[in-house]
Amino acid sequence: MTMVDRQGLASEPGAAVAAPAALPRHVAIIMDGNGRWAKQRGLPRIEGHRRGVDALRRTLRAAREIGIEIVTVYSFSSENWSRPATEVSALMGLLKRFIRNDLAELHEAGVRVRIAGDRDSLEPDIRLLLTEAEALTKANTRQTLIVAFNYGSRQEIAAAARALAAEVARGERTVDSITPEAIEARLATAGVPDPDLVIRTSGEMRLSNFLMWQSAYAELVFQPILWPDYGREALVEALAEYGRRERRYGGLGSVGA
Repeated sequence: MTMVDRQGLASEPGAAVAAPAALPRHVAIIMDGNGRWAKQRGLPRIEGHRRGVDALRRTLRAAREIGIEIVTVYSFSSENWSRPATEVSALMGLLKRFIRNDLAELHEAGVRVRIAGDRDSLEPDIRLLLTEAEALTKANTRQTLIVAFNYGSRQEIAAAARALAAEVARGERTVDSITPEAIEARLATAGVPDPDLVIRTSGEMRLSNFLMWQSAYAELVFQPILWPDYGREALVEALAEYGRRERRYGGLGSVGA
């Protein structure tokens, strides 16, 4: 795990940044630092979240241009409900506006939208928006965007375990047939390759209940930049760090270490 700083970039501000030659197929992003960004500027937290949506637009556009096949973003965790009610309400409003304002562009760009997370506790209008986003973009093949919303990895794994236990209780499978593959097939990301690279912004160095099963062999890159300041340049820097890694999947590397 490496902390990447933003010094030493050769490009001028605003200049195009070339993509590294070796690209991950699936990049997952923990978009962290909205509140700190706002606090540093004497602004309300919701303004940080608004600027975070702008950063998401920039980053998704850059990922498409670079050629990242799958992007998963951690937009709202199952633990985020403990935040002040006003902030949660504002975040729900931002989600609604993002889907209504950006879905057409994503669809036109050939992006398939998938939602990972528990929908049962969501308001009906939000559930409907999420379902419509998935239905509209289902046939798109250029890129897949997975939005982890009301998501928690422990809860996801527990739900998969309950589903398998119920199948055993009904006599539909044996205990011995519960394999990693059987669990994976019941996760919210079923059918999607595991992330090759997990990026977390703001300098925090933890997964925070995000894709813990799926990230077993992912490369982790932690960047000190706060999420509202994120964009193509920071993404390319993370991809360059990924390109310097040697992925071993539990085996020996090229030097036998």
